[in-house]
Amino acid sequence: MLIHVKKLNPNAVIPTRGSEFAAGYDLYACLEKPLTIKAGETAKVSTGLAVEIPEGYAGLVYARSGLATKRGLAPANKVGVCDSDYRGEYLIFLHNHSQTDAVVEPGERIAQLIITPFLEAEFEEAEELSETERGSGGFGSTGR
Repeated sequence: MLIHVKKLNPNAVIPTRGSEFAAGYDLYACLEKPLTIKAGETAKVSTGLAVEIPEGYAGLVYARSGLATKRGLAPANKVGVCDSDYRGEYLIFLHNHSQTDAVVEPGERIAQLIITPFLEAEFEEAEELSETERGSGGFGSTGR
């Protein structure tokens, strides 16, 4: 699949995969200088890119596992959803979950983008829903 990417800043880095079978494409910080994110705070980080996701697909922006577990930096909204008709810059709002300030360097990998198909659905109001063994049991109701 070919994905068109537009550099909005000449310093932007086109997404890359860390290994041959990686599902996610690394997104890079497009910064002029290092950015400090204070403990418990959120900062907007530019990628300098606009991406053309094909119709019928979505781009999902996830945390990079190493960045999240080792330094506490992850997207503030947990998973960003990029629709196929969006043509603006991909901005990553990184939240610092750690107890110490963290520095994001220019060109550092800050998140990962996964391209995935999705199903279109129509919702219809119903008086009743079909019965299941679980029924309306919620969190912890299966006993596992």
